[in-house]
Amino acid sequence: MSGHNKFSKIKHLKAKNDANKSKIYGKLVRLIAVEAKKCGGNMTSPSLLAAIEKARKENMPNDTIERAVKKATADNSAAMESILYEAYGPGGVAILIHALTDNRNKASQEIKTILHKNDISLAGPGSASWAFEKNADGWQATVTVPLDETDSDKLLSIVEELEENDEVQNVYTNAE
Repeated sequence: MSGHNKFSKIKHLKAKNDANKSKIYGKLVRLIAVEAKKCGGNMTSPSLLAAIEKARKENMPNDTIERAVKKATADNSAAMESILYEAYGPGGVAILIHALTDNRNKASQEIKTILHKNDISLAGPGSASWAFEKNADGWQATVTVPLDETDSDKLLSIVEELEENDEVQNVYTNAE
């Protein structure tokens, strides 16, 4: 009966929790890097302070935050871009995908692959964003679309798969 002791259970649970935390920290480091690059490392900038506050809510260590700011303000750092992809999902639901990346082509290919696997293709700029309004927290749906249970399940699996991607920061839909 090897592998059935308490330590073994804790070890596997800790590995799972650490993987989730690492994914969240990676996304937050990208966000901090983009904001630090925009403001030139000015720690009093409102956008950088908001990104740091978001990281602190996730219990990110201060030294990790400081390293992200220093790395972003270094001259040899790669330029991070904020990209908004638009698509239409099951039941005609508009989907906005906000990504932060240093390689635009890689990010678009990964997102296209995920969408293609679910029989969805990218829409043109502005074709889905009309159903949303930009606010301080991101995008808020102004027009909602009702979904039946099967379309809702498909949409949920697509959103989860997109959010697992390292480059994707947020996914917004206008489903009810």
